[in-house]
Amino acid sequence: MSVFPEPQIPSSAGGPAWEVAMLFPPQGQWDESDYFRVQTNRMIELVDGTLETLPMPTWLHQMLVRYLCRQLEDQIESRLGGMVLFAPLPVRLFPGTIREPDVLYCLPQNVPANANGYPDRIDLVIEIVSEGDAARHRDYVAKRADYAKAGIAEYWIVDPETQVISRLVLENGKYIETAFQIGESAASLLFPEFKLDVTTVFQIRSTKPSGS
Repeated sequence: MSVFPEPQIPSSAGGPAWEVAMLFPPQGQWDESDYFRVQTNRMIELVDGTLETLPMPTWLHQMLVRYLCRQLEDQIESRLGGMVLFAPLPVRLFPGTIREPDVLYCLPQNVPANANGYPDRIDLVIEIVSEGDAARHRDYVAKRADYAKAGIAEYWIVDPETQVISRLVLENGKYIETAFQIGESAASLLFPEFKLDVTTVFQIRSTKPSGS
């Protein structure tokens, strides 16, 4: 953990708490020990020594998370064992990079031996694209590169805006992408048991609670 200089700007009422900020490193110099010292109600990721704050999930986002977790549990976990989990849960992809996948699945052999720790080997990850250019770039470009580097066999991108589900399968260190649209069925190559009807997935946005 690095030692940092005293703040040059004193804190004042109505302004940032500079002294607190100086307890942490500047962007570009964060390491994993610094990352795990942060206590916040926002999800954050560590990428190349920089903290990235993720957008707060919407109701639709969380409905999709719940639906996808249930499908994975019913179609894969119940048959193969292992574990389906969801964010917030830091995943150490490789030294210096920690991501918070929306939904993940670990085969039995990759479930962490220490239940008080964090996974560092996952087999399938799903991201639900949030609104905004930054979120789209993170899921389609930055995380695609990171998940491939980490050796994650399948990466699925569920995009409520375009109503497309993209399945990325790792081959020779790079992802081969297949897009599934409304009216089609998205199927896993790694886990043939896992299939999603694209129309059903994106109908969730219009689903109303029982009794409404």
